[in-house]
Amino acid sequence: MDDGPVLVAGAGPVGLATALALRARDIPVVLLEADSQDRVRPGSRALYVHHDSLKLLESLRDGVGKRLAEHGIIWNVRRTTYRGREVYARTYPPYDKKTGLPPFTSLRQADTERILLHACVQAGVTVQWDSRVTSVAPRATDVTVSTADGTSWTASHVVAADGARSVIRMEAGIGLQGSTSPGFHVVIDINGEEQCLERVFHYRHPAMAGRHVLTVPYTGGFQVDLQCKADDRPDIMASPEAVREWLPGVIGAVDEQRITWISVYKFRQLIADSFADETGRVLLVGEAAHLFPPFGARGMNSGFADADAAAAAIAYTRRELATSAISEFSKRRRTAAMSNSAAAGAALKHMRPSGSVARGRQLTAALLAPVVPRFGEWLERAPYGPVSTMVTGY
Repeated sequence: MDDGPVLVAGAGPVGLATALALRARDIPVVLLEADSQDRVRPGSRALYVHHDSLKLLESLRDGVGKRLAEHGIIWNVRRTTYRGREVYARTYPPYDKKTGLPPFTSLRQADTERILLHACVQAGVTVQWDSRVTSVAPRATDVTVSTADGTSWTASHVVAADGARSVIRMEAGIGLQGSTSPGFHVVIDINGEEQCLERVFHYRHPAMAGRHVLTVPYTGGFQVDLQCKADDRPDIMASPEAVREWLPGVIGAVDEQRITWISVYKFRQLIADSFADETGRVLLVGEAAHLFPPFGARGMNSGFADADAAAAAIAYTRRELATSAISEFSKRRRTAAMSNSAAAGAALKHMRPSGSVARGRQLTAALLAPVVPRFGEWLERAPYGPVSTMVTGY
């Protein structure tokens, strides 16, 4: 029976969740993080935590899901407009804490990490800061990981939660297949004490020359996501000068001091060839294993499911001295990733219709929405992809 530690690389939300999941199974954990302990994580980033994720995290460490829910906010109004005209609106009743964990919570990724890190420390996870992984050497019986400071670690397994450019995935020789769509989005964080608890999706915003715009509130502010056109240039659309010029047309006048983050991203649909190496000693979770477009909040939330499944597979393997659980983990989580990627792809096609038929479908739905509500509901749901796959793998 293996009794040494398991190494987890990456102290993002998925790496922290992996460490918690291992400790919940009484497995010693060393968490290797490339950044320093005083790191500053800019931007809201992954801000939506699903109910199933809250439930899972609560099961791994009592109080974690509750603290995330208490720190985050719940926007209870959803609105969708088409060329400035409202085609869908729904107000949900206020969340009653007596009913248990909420349907979701919205908070900055840095706040999620802070809460998970505190839980990890309480659970006995050893955190090694300034420990960037440089090489990995898996063997039949264990794995050795080296870090930039010259330290070598030997463990029963290593879980790669070191992101899209995962050194561990590359060291293990595992490929990443898929595509990056053309075009880009500009994301802006607006800080503010007064919160408007509305999530609004604008199809073809009239002030933005027909570009789509999404606004999503989180604790302490809200995020603006602008879908740019094929001939837009990131260095222009995302420049502070350009943002100050076009942003008021979307949200009204705003003090530029409240703009705390401007970023650019592209839609990437990439999945690792395998979620474990041939020895079964290296496992991939989160963005080390898959990259999805952000709509539907599939990346971090499916990463939490990866984390728990990886910990369960490692626990079984260490107890039974069998590798079948690792291969089963890889197969099942890769299947889940493919399902999520397909759903995200469907949302992407809706967001960026490539033909006149698809564009005509959107316009027809918008025209009929006032008299046939289901068309407005379709316009509301479509950018997020099929709901049935939103939490695949839990």
